[in-house]
Amino acid sequence: MNPTLTLALIGGYFGLLFLVSWFTGKNTSEKTFFTADRNSPWYLVAFGMIGASLSGVTFISVPGAVGSGQWAYMQMVIGYLLGYFVIATVLLPLYYRLNLTSIYGYLDQRFGVSSYKSGAILFLISRIIGSSLRLYLVAVVLQLAVFDYFNVPFAVTAFVSIALIYIYTFKGGIKTVVWTDFLQTFFLLAGAGLTVYLIADELNLSFSALVDKVYESPHSQIFFWEWGAANNFFKQFFSGAFIAIVMTGLDQDMMQKNLTCRTLPDSQKNMFWFSITLVLANLLFMSLGVLLYVYGTETGLVREVFDGDCLIQVKDVITGEMVCRKTDQLFPLLSLNYLGPAAGIIFIIGIIAAAYSSADSALTALTTSFCVDILDFEKKQGAWKKRVRNYVHIGFSFVLFLAILVFKVMSNDAVINEIFKLAGYTYGPLLGLFAFGLFTEWKVRDRWVPLVCILSPLLSYVVQSISPAWGYTFGFEILLLNGVLTFAGLMALRKK
Repeated sequence: MNPTLTLALIGGYFGLLFLVSWFTGKNTSEKTFFTADRNSPWYLVAFGMIGASLSGVTFISVPGAVGSGQWAYMQMVIGYLLGYFVIATVLLPLYYRLNLTSIYGYLDQRFGVSSYKSGAILFLISRIIGSSLRLYLVAVVLQLAVFDYFNVPFAVTAFVSIALIYIYTFKGGIKTVVWTDFLQTFFLLAGAGLTVYLIADELNLSFSALVDKVYESPHSQIFFWEWGAANNFFKQFFSGAFIAIVMTGLDQDMMQKNLTCRTLPDSQKNMFWFSITLVLANLLFMSLGVLLYVYGTETGLVREVFDGDCLIQVKDVITGEMVCRKTDQLFPLLSLNYLGPAAGIIFIIGIIAAAYSSADSALTALTTSFCVDILDFEKKQGAWKKRVRNYVHIGFSFVLFLAILVFKVMSNDAVINEIFKLAGYTYGPLLGLFAFGLFTEWKVRDRWVPLVCILSPLLSYVVQSISPAWGYTFGFEILLLNGVLTFAGLMALRKK
């Protein structure tokens, strides 16, 4: 694909986002940045949250992962529905009743300032690592597809990526993000849908034949029942439910959008429709994955080998040789090299939309949490707040930029994946803290809560590391163990 054309597309795409930012940033206040004046249409929020939930990692990884994992991921997606029901009926009423700007304010009212700060810091750590990793993966794709051609250093690519987010979010904040996420979700889903259409056209498949191809493929198996396996249905289902609760319901990034809705019923409608649409979106991406393998194998471009670390081989566009590739690379390699210019354009726009729909809201949520939870903005007065908020926004932009460079320097997938997993462990203490607050009436010795929030993830990591020796492999249910350990630690700290 022509790098100059790709660069022009990227420029046009961000030009559209800047236009949206200009309209949504007019006549805004500091309250608008954090809450969008509680005036967002629920359907706009619901659709925009799809893009924030999927992210660039999902856009690239889920289609390729069906080769080795089939549709096991759908078991977890089905579990999301239960988790989102809990969010809509338990957590959202709590947040609206307390009129929270940051959801971690609940911990302050329930336990005390140490628990409150602990919850906020856990979120900040998780979001910084998770968002910077997602941006790093997308920056790598853009570097290979575009910026290497112009001899632009990776550090410049990363800096520009972060700077663009800052520019279109610094004024309107979450109000801008609600609208830009709506647009970016549209481009994300359109990208996947149009790629499916192009594959069907290449293989001369009608719609019914396309459905049959997906249904009959061995890659589209959904349910797995072996108890000891990490992809067991019950493990995946309940893990999905709790992941939805903690990574949406206990996550400031995702909840900040929900809390911009006008009323609690609007926010609940948003959550219900979002959950249904998210299931359909994941079905689209997994169907795309099956079709990528079908197209690749039928045209001789892809060979599934399952030989140690080499799961697939893809035909090199220059040498014509079959080369081992990661499954994550299947979608970009076929789109950019073999499915034609239209597919390349669609992929670039889709991956940018996927990456930035999660990153822009993350930057805004990081700024919100630090200002409200750490700097106690809501307890202070003065015009200096806008200046400080701008400094915080710039500061987190710089932190994300540095984190991307750190991932680049590592260049070790195993190490990076471990760091990403460890970041996910921080949601376990949040689960334990909120569960203890909601389902018990006990107070705790607040000053010792940070110690519990440190020890619980560490113990969970140790248990997960040694569990294969017992004949058991932990999957996402490690989150539950983490939450249980936190709950037990709070029990030990309860005041009698």
